Amino acid sequence: MVSFEDLDAIRRLRDRYRQDLFDGFLPFLDEFVVDHREGGFMCHVDPSGLRVDETKRTWFDGRGVWVYSFLYNNLAKDQEYLDVARRTVGFLRRTQPAGDEPWPSEVSRDGVPLAGSGGAVYGDLFVAEGLAEFSKATDDARLWNEAKELVLRSLRRYDEPDFQPTIGQTYLGPDARPYPGARVLGIWMVLLRASTQLLEMREDAEMEGVAARCVEAIVAHHHNPRFDLLNELVDHDLGRPDDEYEQLVYTGHAVEALWMVLAEATRLRDDALFDTAATRLRRHVEVAWDDVYGGVFRNLQHVDRNLWSTDKQLWVQEEVLIGALLVIERTGARWAKDLFERTYAYVRNTFPLHGHGSPTWRHATDRQGSHESFAAMPARIENYHHPRHLMLAITCLNRMLEAR
Repeated sequence: MVSFEDLDAIRRLRDRYRQDLFDGFLPFLDEFVVDHREGGFMCHVDPSGLRVDETKRTWFDGRGVWVYSFLYNNLAKDQEYLDVARRTVGFLRRTQPAGDEPWPSEVSRDGVPLAGSGGAVYGDLFVAEGLAEFSKATDDARLWNEAKELVLRSLRRYDEPDFQPTIGQTYLGPDARPYPGARVLGIWMVLLRASTQLLEMREDAEMEGVAARCVEAIVAHHHNPRFDLLNELVDHDLGRPDDEYEQLVYTGHAVEALWMVLAEATRLRDDALFDTAATRLRRHVEVAWDDVYGGVFRNLQHVDRNLWSTDKQLWVQEEVLIGALLVIERTGARWAKDLFERTYAYVRNTFPLHGHGSPTWRHATDRQGSHESFAAMPARIENYHHPRHLMLAITCLNRMLEAR
């Protein structure tokens, strides 16, 4: 149990998070995942450190720049961390296509493109997020400007009426009908996170406009009042679909997007927005919680038929923990404390691989949390959601301690 009324308990929790980050996760990444020769991250590694594939993904490289830059900016002014980010930025420069073409989704270890973007904008947005945080670490305004332009360029692509027509297959499988130009909760979410981090560094009217547009879409248009949940996909004009997509609620993205709205409401000092986001976050976790085995499901494919994907993803549980901490910090709500304690206990009991001789954590498992199901999955190290959770929790707990 975690008592948020006890300063020593908060300090112990913070120190446990620091141990997870600095004594377990970062040394493993440094030895087995970070490409110290070429730059970038080779994430296809098993828990023993065996590298099964040297392919790199732009998603993971952009995210990795953010992780190591944020680490340097907020938790440890270690030149080695900044060097990892710098080498990865250099690698991304080598894989950057000409003109306005998006980054390829996959490249070889030495930077040869292996797969295109597939029409998605996530890769460019994660690069933007990384460049923005790296610009803060290096005090380089040009990188901030480049990150801003990547956000705006991604938004222009997203606004095209034929944007990514196969997006529905991501959530409903290969037989899902085309949905060209759909508005995607996950994209608003990443746009919001990128634009608000840029705004934390510098005032900018265009980024304020992007952030406001994202919040409005998430809170007003993706919210389905019929069942008080956020639809993952809505029409290009933000109208509600009248087919199977009206039944789709990707609870993982909903929780993640809502804690980002909580953070934006805090920046704006908007109590009403904060309360709305907190109430809806609680609602989504209550709906997605597995009362039998614990933890949160990520994908409600059909609300009325109660049809779920029943795997358990670590990142979803960690988004719940981030959201709960933000609510605890600002309001001290009892429900948020209970939610954190319940989710934290489940995560600690289910995902660390310390009992299997590894300092890493499972990135996913089956509904029951079995090790056998994880062992059968493709080898991969989570280099973004997991360290982001650890770092944001540490910084949040530090603020709680400083405020007492």
